[in-house]
Amino acid sequence: MKKLAYVIGIALLLQGCTYAISREYTRKADKTITFDRLQAEPDAYKGKLLILGGIIVQTTAVKQGTLIEVEQKRLDYWGKPERMKRTGGRFLAFHSGYLDALVYSPGRDITVAGEVQGIQSPALGDKQYDYPIILTKEIKLWAPVGESWKKPQWIDPLYNYDPSSGGGRGAGW
Repeated sequence: MKKLAYVIGIALLLQGCTYAISREYTRKADKTITFDRLQAEPDAYKGKLLILGGIIVQTTAVKQGTLIEVEQKRLDYWGKPERMKRTGGRFLAFHSGYLDALVYSPGRDITVAGEVQGIQSPALGDKQYDYPIILTKEIKLWAPVGESWKKPQWIDPLYNYDPSSGGGRGAGW
């Protein structure tokens, strides 16, 4: 019985310590292509499989699927975007299915394995920007910042809140 518990514990530990993207795509991804190189010549890398990540800026439903605008960030050892001020720029991740914009909301960390499709130039205001576009093969959406180990909120039954008395413990007693 102890051996079984030990084996299950090790399996859970190893599962929690895996890379964000599956082995299949991690093995196939071209790790020699930096985001700077991709941004400079997106058409030169068409068809290449890359793993990129960052912070979601905007998620938009389009006729063919969902388009996620991502502020690129360097990935850590586990494939999670590092929260740093420096960014390499932005890229677009196209997913062929529907993704809820409330779930894939601005500020969430995301890691994407996908195939480079080239460049897209959406107009933002009166300026045109060139963004590399990635056709997603696999997506890892990370827990919202500060919520991964959030303690449950407990209600204190002795807390008698009375807004007219200024509130606080025992207010109005």
